Amino acid sequence: MLDDAARDLCAKGAALAVQGLARAGSGNISVRVEDGRILISPTGEGLGTMHPDALSILAPDGRHIGGPAPSKEWPLHLGVYAMRPDAGAVVHLHSPYATAWSMVEGLDPANCLPPLTPYSVMRLGCVALLPFAVPGDAVLGDWVCERAGDHSAFLLANHGPVVSARTLKDAVFAAEELEETARLALLLAAVPHRTLSDADITAINARYGDIYR
Repeated sequence: MLDDAARDLCAKGAALAVQGLARAGSGNISVRVEDGRILISPTGEGLGTMHPDALSILAPDGRHIGGPAPSKEWPLHLGVYAMRPDAGAVVHLHSPYATAWSMVEGLDPANCLPPLTPYSVMRLGCVALLPFAVPGDAVLGDWVCERAGDHSAFLLANHGPVVSARTLKDAVFAAEELEETARLALLLAAVPHRTLSDADITAINARYGDIYR
């Protein structure tokens, strides 16, 4: 169980790195296995160079119980898992378009990404914007705990996205979808454009609910 999860985590991390979504050793990724333990990328290790035998292992309460030291952003991951019992994986990136969008003035903290495509609604729901904090500050985990009951996706101001889902595959897809939606939002910012209406969003949610989140 743990070996399979470790291999999958490394493969998915490498796929994100190949796309340029985790440059210069940035970003972190984790998966929660059936017994509640959490596999997370080690501190100082790029997503593209992780090895299944050299991942950090956390107990359900966040204690470091195996492998190298965990990513300094482990409180973010633990905050999500604490508030979303169905979450099986968390992805945090410094991807360029999502990070750029997190710097735009006037965003709604409860719903900071416009509903441009049905896939962003399905995969992300409403994306919460969290204030800036120094990377690794435990307050980020506290803020996530406050919002994760209602949100599976976040933007950290001037920092990057955090997403969760029931499976690692869906968490990776959600991270990719957030990046693409932020790219579209930036492309469309200077021109008139149509967003999905409340009726559109209601229809999408009626059919798909939160099956991807």
